Amino acid sequence: MGAREAVTTGPPTCLHGGMSIATSADGTEIFFHAAGEGRTVIIVNGALSTASDAEPLAAALTDAGFRAVVWDRRARAGSGDRAGSTPDDEVADLAAVIAAASGADAVLGHSSGAVLALYAAAHGVPTGALFLSEPPIDFEGHGFGDELAEKLQTLVDDGQGEEAIATFQRDGIGLPDEFIEAGRSNGMLTALAPLAQSTVYDTRLTVRMRMPDAALLDVAVPVTVLRGEQTFPFLLAASDRLAAEIADAELVIVPESVMHRPDPAATARVVADRL
Repeated sequence: MGAREAVTTGPPTCLHGGMSIATSADGTEIFFHAAGEGRTVIIVNGALSTASDAEPLAAALTDAGFRAVVWDRRARAGSGDRAGSTPDDEVADLAAVIAAASGADAVLGHSSGAVLALYAAAHGVPTGALFLSEPPIDFEGHGFGDELAEKLQTLVDDGQGEEAIATFQRDGIGLPDEFIEAGRSNGMLTALAPLAQSTVYDTRLTVRMRMPDAALLDVAVPVTVLRGEQTFPFLLAASDRLAAEIADAELVIVPESVMHRPDPAATARVVADRL
């Protein structure tokens, strides 16, 4: 799929158990939920998270007068999956959610969700304004490559979900071993194991946006890049670089957001001031 190529979707939506279902281009069902009234903001989660993790941010947006949409990305919680899924499939998923939500005034992505939002906009998805929170874009090409996705997929295929999570945390995110082992002891790895397949997709997406060319940074919508004052050095540098590379993008520093955790109320204020 080339930049600016329009994405088509399948049947738009149906209801299931209090959630709505958008059908992606390959037939995969994507669960989403909308709340509030007003201009529509689609939230795109980062790695190792589901729609429920975005609820505090969604609540802050609805309090600010927006209609907030949260969704489970492919291979997470209520949403389906297809073996061999690619970043382009995730682009189609976002396009399907936007269509099922009757359009978007803005997309707010955090971490790898910000990478997906930008990648989708570059491929013609009608995102509306982009709000990109601490996107982990490897501008210098010093990070991992396709080999990490292959390693993770092998672990998932072998039924080693916890090891896939641990490997992603260590080799993909860069967490220290002591943190990972603490997660093994306190049950965090076990709790995250159902999301193991999604680490493959997050890795593939991040690699796809590694050292992005001009076409991937050429989006015809307003772009706001958000980051905290206190965050990981790589994310600080990536956020500042992205804001500098995209024409007319705005960099907003959000002091309330600390160590890669966006503050819901402060983030909602940034969106409200610009929509």
